[in-house]
Amino acid sequence: MYQYYLDKTTPHAVYRWIGTLVVVIIYCLRVFYVQGFYIISYGLGIYLLNLLIGFLSPLVDPELEVSDGPLLPTKGSDEFKPFIRRLPEFKFWYSMTKAFCIAFVMTFFSIFDVPVFWPILLCYWIVLFVLTMRRQIAHMIKYKYVPLNMGKQKYGGKKPSGSSSGSRGD
Repeated sequence: MYQYYLDKTTPHAVYRWIGTLVVVIIYCLRVFYVQGFYIISYGLGIYLLNLLIGFLSPLVDPELEVSDGPLLPTKGSDEFKPFIRRLPEFKFWYSMTKAFCIAFVMTFFSIFDVPVFWPILLCYWIVLFVLTMRRQIAHMIKYKYVPLNMGKQKYGGKKPSGSSSGSRGD
């Protein structure tokens, strides 16, 4: 029954992400009001960074393996091959939502409230994020791919010729 409703949400990406945003806000409010569980938030941040890298990476990395399947074009003369993600959008959303729900439940158990100085964890996570994203962006530039698409691509097509009405002008 759970899988049935999960399958029903597949085509409704905007509503899925709005629901996830609500879960994220509830988790953030819980951590803010309890003033604890920073180590859970740090672990959650590392996991989300890992998911993001999978979402932005191609299925077949040209640096790591040679495959008979579709590869990213490396030169301008190469044939166009579509970008296939290592982690599809639905699995990215599902894993992210599930991680926030698990982290939220963990905030109700005091065993997970390890006393730490949270600004150090935040600074370390920001440095890790910047270094990881810089490496990922350099990889994207090197292999000329953009993993984000904003709707259906539109092409200019053929330009109309000089006569607009289609007659010869007799």
